[in-house]
Amino acid sequence: MAWYPGATKMELQPESDAQPAIKPTQFIVHSIIAPWTAKRTYEYWRDSTNLESHFGVDYEGTVGQYIGTETRADANAGANRRADGTGAVSAETASNTSGSDPWNAKQIEDLIAIGAWLHQEHGIPLRICRTHNDPGMGYHSMFPQWSTSGTACPGPARIKQFKAVVFPGIVARATGKTAPTTEEDPMAGITQQDIFNAVWKTDAISGPTDAADHKTNPTWQPQSILTDLQARIRSMDKRLAAQTGAITALAKLAGQGADTAAIVAAVQKAIKDAVIKVDVDINQEP
Repeated sequence: MAWYPGATKMELQPESDAQPAIKPTQFIVHSIIAPWTAKRTYEYWRDSTNLESHFGVDYEGTVGQYIGTETRADANAGANRRADGTGAVSAETASNTSGSDPWNAKQIEDLIAIGAWLHQEHGIPLRICRTHNDPGMGYHSMFPQWSTSGTACPGPARIKQFKAVVFPGIVARATGKTAPTTEEDPMAGITQQDIFNAVWKTDAISGPTDAADHKTNPTWQPQSILTDLQARIRSMDKRLAAQTGAITALAKLAGQGADTAAIVAAVQKAIKDAVIKVDVDINQEP
């Protein structure tokens, strides 16, 4: 079995000794959908599942290796080990919990270094896989044979980075050439929905102190603040309309010698009509 010299060895047992040997012909990158350190990923493979990857790459620049690259790991479904004994080397990378963030600079450097070492150590070709069993390099969602139930891993932003930055960097590192300078777009892979969620669904604004649940829910999302403001404005419109209606009714009856009951009835009707009109004006379709 082979161990990458740039990794911290965190050997999984009994898998490391019990699982069959492979001839590495592919390198497949993943996102683990959790912001875990390499050590936390190791603990997850050890304690919570019988699956595992060869490598874990965290945000901080630590690479963990859990199984030698000439031993089968189980992160790639049909690419783990084929009937001819060939198989894929897998690298899980820390991500946010939706798998939507791009790799940071340390993760990109680690993936490039691992890919170049795999080419030099095992002869994995410097090309992107053309089919599910074609020797080369790729990402988890590239072929359905690499996932038992379908996947978007490692996410759109990272797929763009793999094609534009990571794979060209592996080729440049492995061949001793300088990779083309590519300024990473911090908005790569970010959708309109991502921006909307970040702006309107971030629970960080102080909520109104008169809210019934203020003690247990002191901060609100911006969209909740807007909803509350809309409700308060509608309520104010109704109160203002009611006051205006009452004043108008009183003004009409002043000096007419109307009795108290008639005045009250007229004012109540004016208030009701005014509030109904406000409801219609606010709620009618534009």
